[in-house]
Amino acid sequence: MQTITLTRPDDWHVHLRDGAALRAVAPFTARQFGRGLIMPNLATPVVSADDALAYYRRIQAALPEASRFEPYLTLYLTEHTATTEVRRVAEDPRLLALKLYPAGATTHSAAGVRDLHRIYPILETMQTHDVPLLVHGEVTDPAVDIFDREKVFIERHLQPLTHHFPALRVVLEHVTTREGVDFVRAAGPKVAATLTAHHLLYNRNSLLAGGIRPHYYCLPVLKREEHRKALVAAATSGDPAFFLGTDTAPHARSAKESACGCAGCFTAHAALELYAEAFEAAGALDKLEGFAAHYGADFYRLPRNRDTVTLHKNRWRVPESIDFGEDRLIPFRAGDYLEWQLA
Repeated sequence: MQTITLTRPDDWHVHLRDGAALRAVAPFTARQFGRGLIMPNLATPVVSADDALAYYRRIQAALPEASRFEPYLTLYLTEHTATTEVRRVAEDPRLLALKLYPAGATTHSAAGVRDLHRIYPILETMQTHDVPLLVHGEVTDPAVDIFDREKVFIERHLQPLTHHFPALRVVLEHVTTREGVDFVRAAGPKVAATLTAHHLLYNRNSLLAGGIRPHYYCLPVLKREEHRKALVAAATSGDPAFFLGTDTAPHARSAKESACGCAGCFTAHAALELYAEAFEAAGALDKLEGFAAHYGADFYRLPRNRDTVTLHKNRWRVPESIDFGEDRLIPFRAGDYLEWQLA
């Protein structure tokens, strides 16, 4: 196959940052996707509807002229989130969900939740108003191995939560384990998961074997090959519970290549090309459109996009770096060749 034409996809998990960084990266996502669900973990978290709408305006201002990309915003869920904020999310079409970060789990998560039981009243309100909960599914218990944190979070927290709130729509973001896939498959139609291109393509050897590669470091961290294969099987299965969310997460080169480098892979420059590579390797290019363009929109009860995008088999080289305010950004697979290219 030399050409693929798809309904324009959406990205249901995007980090756009703010300020100069936002202006640098937003055009990459807007070029490929019709819509994006923007994460709220800025340096100053987006904790209220007013914060989110102000951020929405900054995103719109950063988009290229005549762009038709539509951002949807999330609120950062804390133990102090008011039920009135949930109602505002339910009433405003620009606001789509609340995001749960366990405190300390990832970038700018210090304001996150330490005791899930403290947010049960908020979750009850979310269930009542049919507002989805997006979950960064990792425990932060230092006694738990980093490669087991998703599995333990599901066992300790997510299974009880979904049993307690059976009507709450839940998305396990950037699922990385066989246990995560099994949980989503067994949980029923109210539970879904996003999958990243880098977790479909790589295992932890790519991060650690032969030297540490900081631009492959993300959270949740890359796992064993058996888990990568389980993710690919889920993505290519045609199961509507699994859909595209890049988790593209830009950090300046100086922040990645340091003694304590930041977690996150910037993939927005070639997101569809990377997913096409993963699906082609699995012999499942025919399943890419549903995963990328249909299932996420259906889960969020939005119309599917009406326009299309086309990918061609055309070998091209990923830039070594990208402008990023006063610093540089190293894109995923920098200097490497990709076989698919968005027209």
